[in-house]
Amino acid sequence: MKPKIVVIVGPTASGKTLLSIELAKRINGEIVSSDSMQIYKDMDIGTAKVTKEEAQGIKHYLIDIVSPEERYTVSDFKRDSDIAIKEILNKGKMPIVVGGTGLYIDSLIYGIEYQNMKFDENYRNELMKKAESPDGLDEIWKKANSIDPDAMKKISKNDKKRIIRVLEIYNATGKTKTEQEILSRQKSLEYDFKIFGITMDRAKLYDKINRRVDIMIQNGLEDEVKKLIYKYKKFPTAMQGLGYKEVVEYFNGNLTRDEMIEKIKQESRRYSKRQMTWFRKNKDIIWLNGENDLEDNINIILGEL
Repeated sequence: MKPKIVVIVGPTASGKTLLSIELAKRINGEIVSSDSMQIYKDMDIGTAKVTKEEAQGIKHYLIDIVSPEERYTVSDFKRDSDIAIKEILNKGKMPIVVGGTGLYIDSLIYGIEYQNMKFDENYRNELMKKAESPDGLDEIWKKANSIDPDAMKKISKNDKKRIIRVLEIYNATGKTKTEQEILSRQKSLEYDFKIFGITMDRAKLYDKINRRVDIMIQNGLEDEVKKLIYKYKKFPTAMQGLGYKEVVEYFNGNLTRDEMIEKIKQESRRYSKRQMTWFRKNKDIIWLNGENDLEDNINIILGEL
Protein backbone atom coordinates (compact mmCIF):
# COMPACT_ATOMS: atom_id res chain seq x y z
CA MET A 1 0.00 0.00 0.00
CA LYS A 2 1.30 3.44 -0.95
CA PRO A 3 1.98 5.89 1.91
CA LYS A 4 -0.70 8.57 2.23
CA ILE A 5 0.29 12.21 1.92
CA VAL A 6 -2.09 15.03 2.89
CA VAL A 7 -2.06 18.10 0.64
CA ILE A 8 -3.78 21.35 1.65
CA VAL A 9 -4.16 24.06 -0.99
CA GLY A 10 -6.07 27.29 -1.31
CA PRO A 11 -5.73 31.02 -1.97
CA THR A 12 -3.66 33.39 0.13
CA ALA A 13 -5.15 34.23 3.56
CA SER A 14 -7.66 31.34 3.41
CA GLY A 15 -6.43 29.67 6.61
CA LYS A 16 -4.08 26.96 5.31
CA THR A 17 -1.47 27.52 8.04
CA LEU A 18 -3.82 27.19 11.00
CA LEU A 19 -5.63 24.17 9.55
CA SER A 20 -2.39 22.35 8.71
CA ILE A 21 -0.83 22.92 12.14
CA GLU A 22 -3.94 21.73 14.00
CA LEU A 23 -4.14 18.69 11.71
CA ALA A 24 -0.44 17.91 12.24
CA LYS A 25 -1.00 17.86 15.99
CA ARG A 26 -3.79 15.30 15.55
CA ILE A 27 -2.08 12.91 13.13
CA ASN A 28 1.58 13.18 14.22
CA GLY A 29 2.41 15.15 11.11
CA GLU A 30 5.10 17.48 9.82
CA ILE A 31 4.60 20.16 7.20
CA VAL A 32 6.22 20.64 3.81
CA SER A 33 5.70 24.17 2.48
CA SER A 34 4.87 24.50 -1.21
CA ASP A 35 5.05 28.29 -1.31
CA SER A 36 7.37 29.74 -3.95
CA MET A 37 8.24 32.79 -1.81
CA GLN A 38 8.60 31.28 1.67
CA ILE A 39 11.67 29.38 0.46
CA TYR A 40 13.65 32.66 0.63
CA LYS A 41 15.66 33.65 3.68
CA ASP A 42 15.01 37.04 5.32
CA MET A 43 11.67 37.42 3.54
CA ASP A 44 9.34 36.81 6.46
CA ILE A 45 6.71 39.53 6.76
CA GLY A 46 5.78 39.88 3.09
CA THR A 47 5.44 36.13 2.62
CA ALA A 48 3.35 35.63 5.79
CA LYS A 49 5.88 33.03 6.90
CA VAL A 50 4.77 30.89 9.84
CA THR A 51 6.20 32.15 13.13
CA LYS A 52 7.70 29.96 15.85
CA GLU A 53 4.65 30.66 18.03
CA GLU A 54 2.21 29.78 15.24
CA ALA A 55 4.08 26.55 14.43
CA GLN A 56 3.46 25.26 17.97
CA GLY A 57 6.41 22.90 17.73
CA ILE A 58 5.38 21.39 14.40
CA LYS A 59 8.40 21.10 12.12
CA HIS A 60 8.18 22.87 8.74
CA TYR A 61 10.31 22.01 5.70
CA LEU A 62 11.31 24.12 2.64
CA ILE A 63 11.12 27.43 4.48
CA ASP A 64 14.22 29.70 4.61
CA ILE A 65 16.28 27.40 2.41
CA VAL A 66 17.41 29.72 -0.41
CA SER A 67 19.15 33.10 -0.60
CA PRO A 68 17.09 35.80 -2.38
CA GLU A 69 20.05 36.07 -4.75
CA GLU A 70 19.40 32.56 -6.06
CA ARG A 71 16.86 31.33 -8.55
CA TYR A 72 14.72 28.41 -7.36
CA THR A 73 12.79 26.41 -9.94
CA VAL A 74 9.88 24.00 -9.86
CA SER A 75 12.42 21.23 -10.52
CA ASP A 76 14.29 22.25 -7.37
CA PHE A 77 11.03 22.12 -5.42
CA LYS A 78 10.17 18.67 -6.77
CA ARG A 79 13.56 17.35 -5.69
CA ASP A 80 13.54 19.00 -2.27
CA SER A 81 9.93 18.10 -1.46
CA ASP A 82 10.61 14.44 -2.31
CA ILE A 83 13.56 14.48 0.11
CA ALA A 84 11.48 16.12 2.85
CA ILE A 85 8.59 13.67 2.43
CA LYS A 86 10.92 10.68 2.71
CA GLU A 87 12.51 12.15 5.84
CA ILE A 88 9.11 12.61 7.48
CA LEU A 89 7.96 9.10 6.54
CA ASN A 90 11.19 7.63 7.88
CA LYS A 91 10.32 9.19 11.24
CA GLY A 92 7.00 7.36 11.18
CA LYS A 93 5.12 10.63 10.75
CA MET A 94 2.55 11.91 8.25
CA PRO A 95 3.71 14.47 5.64
CA ILE A 96 1.33 17.40 5.13
CA VAL A 97 2.09 19.46 2.03
CA VAL A 98 0.72 23.00 2.35
CA GLY A 99 0.72 25.95 -0.02
CA GLY A 100 -0.78 28.01 -2.77
CA THR A 101 1.75 27.67 -5.59
CA GLY A 102 -0.17 25.58 -8.11
CA LEU A 103 2.77 24.62 -10.29
CA TYR A 104 4.70 23.34 -7.29
CA ILE A 105 1.71 21.32 -6.12
CA ASP A 106 1.09 19.79 -9.53
CA SER A 107 4.75 18.83 -9.97
CA LEU A 108 4.54 16.86 -6.74
CA ILE A 109 1.10 15.23 -6.79
CA TYR A 110 1.33 14.20 -10.45
CA GLY A 111 5.06 13.39 -10.47
CA ILE A 112 5.80 15.97 -13.14
CA GLU A 113 9.48 16.21 -14.07
CA TYR A 114 10.75 19.15 -16.11
CA GLN A 115 13.86 17.47 -17.43
CA ASN A 116 16.98 19.22 -18.72
CA MET A 117 15.57 22.60 -17.84
CA LYS A 118 18.34 25.18 -17.94
CA PHE A 119 16.68 28.56 -17.89
CA ASP A 120 18.02 31.36 -20.06
CA GLU A 121 18.13 34.40 -17.79
CA ASN A 122 18.39 36.78 -20.76
CA TYR A 123 15.30 35.26 -22.36
CA ARG A 124 13.39 35.60 -19.10
CA ASN A 125 14.42 39.24 -18.68
CA GLU A 126 13.36 39.90 -22.27
CA LEU A 127 9.91 38.44 -21.55
CA MET A 128 9.61 40.39 -18.29
CA LYS A 129 10.45 43.63 -20.06
CA LYS A 130 8.00 42.85 -22.85
CA ALA A 131 5.24 42.09 -20.32
CA GLU A 132 5.63 45.55 -18.77
CA SER A 133 5.19 47.35 -22.10
CA PRO A 134 1.78 48.49 -23.42
CA ASP A 135 -0.09 45.44 -24.76
CA GLY A 136 3.05 43.39 -24.11
CA LEU A 137 1.44 40.98 -21.65
CA ASP A 138 -1.35 40.28 -24.12
CA GLU A 139 1.22 39.62 -26.85
CA ILE A 140 3.21 37.10 -24.81
CA TRP A 141 -0.05 35.42 -23.71
CA LYS A 142 -0.98 34.97 -27.38
CA LYS A 143 2.48 33.56 -28.09
CA ALA A 144 2.20 31.11 -25.19
CA ASN A 145 -1.31 30.15 -26.29
CA SER A 146 -0.09 29.41 -29.81
CA ILE A 147 2.63 27.13 -28.39
CA ASP A 148 0.65 25.38 -25.64
CA PRO A 149 -3.12 26.09 -25.75
CA ASP A 150 -3.91 23.28 -23.29
CA ALA A 151 -1.69 24.78 -20.59
CA MET A 152 -3.09 28.26 -21.18
CA LYS A 153 -6.65 27.10 -20.41
CA LYS A 154 -5.62 27.12 -16.73
CA ILE A 155 -3.76 30.44 -16.84
CA SER A 156 -5.29 33.91 -16.61
CA LYS A 157 -4.34 36.49 -19.24
CA ASN A 158 -3.09 38.65 -16.35
CA ASP A 159 -0.91 35.96 -14.77
CA LYS A 160 2.46 37.22 -15.95
CA LYS A 161 4.53 34.75 -13.94
CA ARG A 162 2.79 31.61 -15.23
CA ILE A 163 2.57 32.89 -18.83
CA ILE A 164 6.31 33.47 -18.83
CA ARG A 165 6.89 30.04 -17.27
CA VAL A 166 5.08 28.33 -20.19
CA LEU A 167 7.36 30.12 -22.66
CA GLU A 168 10.47 29.42 -20.56
CA ILE A 169 9.72 25.69 -20.41
CA TYR A 170 9.35 25.51 -24.19
CA ASN A 171 12.48 27.60 -24.74
CA ALA A 172 14.52 25.49 -22.32
CA THR A 173 13.38 21.99 -23.35
CA GLY A 174 11.89 22.14 -26.84
CA LYS A 175 8.76 20.55 -25.35
CA THR A 176 5.61 22.28 -24.17
CA LYS A 177 4.58 22.29 -20.53
CA THR A 178 1.69 19.99 -21.46
CA GLU A 179 4.00 17.53 -23.24
CA GLN A 180 6.31 17.48 -20.22
CA GLU A 181 3.38 16.72 -17.94
CA ILE A 182 1.99 13.93 -20.15
CA LEU A 183 5.40 12.21 -20.21
CA SER A 184 5.72 12.53 -16.44
CA ARG A 185 2.24 11.22 -15.66
CA GLN A 186 2.97 7.96 -17.47
CA LYS A 187 5.10 7.01 -14.46
CA SER A 188 3.56 5.30 -11.45
CA LEU A 189 3.24 7.60 -8.45
CA GLU A 190 5.03 6.67 -5.26
CA TYR A 191 2.40 8.09 -2.88
CA ASP A 192 -1.34 8.27 -2.39
CA PHE A 193 -2.03 12.01 -2.28
CA LYS A 194 -5.20 13.17 -0.53
CA ILE A 195 -5.78 16.74 -1.70
CA PHE A 196 -7.94 19.23 0.17
CA GLY A 197 -8.71 22.76 -0.94
CA ILE A 198 -10.01 25.69 1.13
CA THR A 199 -12.62 27.93 -0.37
CA MET A 200 -14.74 30.75 1.04
CA ASP A 201 -16.99 33.62 0.08
CA ARG A 202 -14.96 35.99 -2.08
CA ALA A 203 -15.93 39.15 -0.17
CA LYS A 204 -14.88 37.55 3.12
CA LEU A 205 -11.61 36.34 1.62
CA TYR A 206 -10.85 39.79 0.21
CA ASP A 207 -11.52 41.33 3.62
CA LYS A 208 -9.05 38.89 5.19
CA ILE A 209 -6.48 39.73 2.52
CA ASN A 210 -6.86 43.47 3.12
CA ARG A 211 -6.45 43.01 6.86
CA ARG A 212 -3.40 40.80 6.35
CA VAL A 213 -1.72 43.52 4.27
CA ASP A 214 -2.43 46.11 6.96
CA ILE A 215 -0.80 43.81 9.53
CA MET A 216 2.24 43.31 7.26
CA ILE A 217 2.71 47.07 7.06
CA GLN A 218 2.31 47.42 10.83
CA ASN A 219 4.83 44.62 11.39
CA GLY A 220 7.50 46.40 9.36
CA LEU A 221 7.33 45.27 5.72
CA GLU A 222 9.06 48.45 4.55
CA ASP A 223 11.98 47.91 6.92
CA GLU A 224 12.23 44.29 5.79
CA VAL A 225 12.59 45.39 2.17
CA LYS A 226 15.22 48.00 3.11
CA LYS A 227 17.28 45.32 4.87
CA LEU A 228 16.98 42.98 1.89
CA ILE A 229 18.18 45.65 -0.54
CA TYR A 230 21.12 46.46 1.75
CA LYS A 231 22.10 42.83 2.36
CA TYR A 232 21.72 41.33 -1.10
CA LYS A 233 23.05 42.59 -4.43
CA LYS A 234 20.70 40.94 -6.87
CA PHE A 235 17.19 39.49 -6.88
CA PRO A 236 16.57 37.30 -9.95
CA THR A 237 13.11 36.31 -8.72
CA ALA A 238 12.63 37.15 -5.04
CA MET A 239 12.01 40.90 -5.28
CA GLN A 240 9.36 40.31 -7.95
CA GLY A 241 7.28 38.72 -5.20
CA LEU A 242 3.92 40.17 -4.30
CA GLY A 243 4.30 42.90 -1.68
CA TYR A 244 8.01 43.36 -2.30
CA LYS A 245 7.94 44.86 -5.76
CA GLU A 246 5.28 47.37 -4.69
CA VAL A 247 7.41 48.56 -1.77
CA VAL A 248 10.36 48.96 -4.17
CA GLU A 249 8.12 51.03 -6.46
CA TYR A 250 7.31 53.23 -3.44
CA PHE A 251 11.00 53.60 -2.57
CA ASN A 252 11.72 54.56 -6.20
CA GLY A 253 9.11 57.32 -6.03
CA ASN A 254 6.69 55.68 -8.45
CA LEU A 255 3.95 55.29 -5.82
CA THR A 256 2.89 57.17 -2.73
CA ARG A 257 2.80 55.16 0.48
CA ASP A 258 -1.02 54.95 0.40
CA GLU A 259 -0.91 53.90 -3.26
CA MET A 260 1.69 51.24 -2.41
CA ILE A 261 -0.51 49.76 0.33
CA GLU A 262 -3.60 49.78 -1.87
CA LYS A 263 -1.69 48.20 -4.76
CA ILE A 264 -0.46 45.34 -2.54
CA LYS A 265 -4.06 44.71 -1.49
CA GLN A 266 -5.32 44.84 -5.06
CA GLU A 267 -2.59 42.56 -6.42
CA SER A 268 -3.09 40.12 -3.52
CA ARG A 269 -6.80 39.91 -4.31
CA ARG A 270 -6.02 39.31 -7.97
CA TYR A 271 -3.49 36.66 -7.03
CA SER A 272 -6.06 34.83 -4.88
CA LYS A 273 -8.42 34.78 -7.86
CA ARG A 274 -5.71 33.28 -10.09
CA GLN A 275 -4.96 30.67 -7.44
CA MET A 276 -8.61 29.60 -7.33
CA THR A 277 -8.79 29.49 -11.13
CA TRP A 278 -5.86 27.06 -11.07
CA PHE A 279 -7.12 24.85 -8.25
CA ARG A 280 -10.74 24.65 -9.42
CA LYS A 281 -9.60 22.84 -12.55
CA ASN A 282 -8.20 20.04 -10.38
CA LYS A 283 -10.87 17.34 -10.14
CA ASP A 284 -8.97 15.48 -7.41
CA ILE A 285 -9.44 18.20 -4.78
CA ILE A 286 -11.86 17.64 -1.88
CA TRP A 287 -13.17 21.11 -1.04
CA LEU A 288 -13.47 22.50 2.49
CA ASN A 289 -15.44 25.58 3.46
CA GLY A 290 -13.02 28.02 5.06
CA GLU A 291 -15.90 29.56 7.00
CA ASN A 292 -16.60 26.28 8.80
CA ASP A 293 -15.37 25.63 12.32
CA LEU A 294 -11.79 24.38 12.24
CA GLU A 295 -12.89 21.18 13.98
CA ASP A 296 -15.41 20.42 11.23
CA ASN A 297 -12.78 20.68 8.49
CA ILE A 298 -10.30 18.56 10.43
CA ASN A 299 -12.97 15.88 10.85
CA ILE A 300 -13.64 15.92 7.10
CA ILE A 301 -9.93 15.37 6.42
CA LEU A 302 -9.67 12.61 9.04
CA GLY A 303 -12.65 10.88 7.48
CA GLU A 304 -10.86 10.71 4.13
CA LEU A 305 -7.61 9.26 5.49
